[in-house]
This record gives sequence, C-alpha cells and structure tokens, in this order.
Amino acid sequence: MLVFTRRAGESIVVDGNVTITILETGNTVRVGIEAPRAVDVHRLEVHQRIVGASSEQALEHEPETVAMAE
Repeated sequence: MLVFTRRAGESIVVDGNVTITILETGNTVRVGIEAPRAVDVHRLEVHQRIVGASSEQALEHEPETVAMAE
C-alpha cells in the first residue's frame, strides 16, 4: 500500500486519468474523485456487495454437474 499525506485542496493522480482530491479534513475526510465514465468508482462496501451479487448470479447460472453412470 502506498500512503500519501495530503492537505485539503491537494490531489493525487492515478494512471494519468483519475484524480483524487482531498476536499475537507476534520473528524472525517471528504474526498473527490474525477475519473472517466468507463472507470467504476465505488466505496469498498458497495464494491463488495456488487462482487457478492455477481458471484451469486454466476452460481445460479452455472450448469449443474451430472454424474455419468458407467
């Protein structure tokens, strides 16, 4: 993990097309993210729900294994 120290108004650029800007600091930190529409940006808990739902859907649509009698 790469750790940065940033103050309000300062930014970090990721891969040349995603900009993360610290908007406010205090009890919580407000972060702004600018990214192309093709880049999905989610909070971790939302991402985990999406991945979990995708995994469940994949399992529902997976063909059942049928044991062949010899």
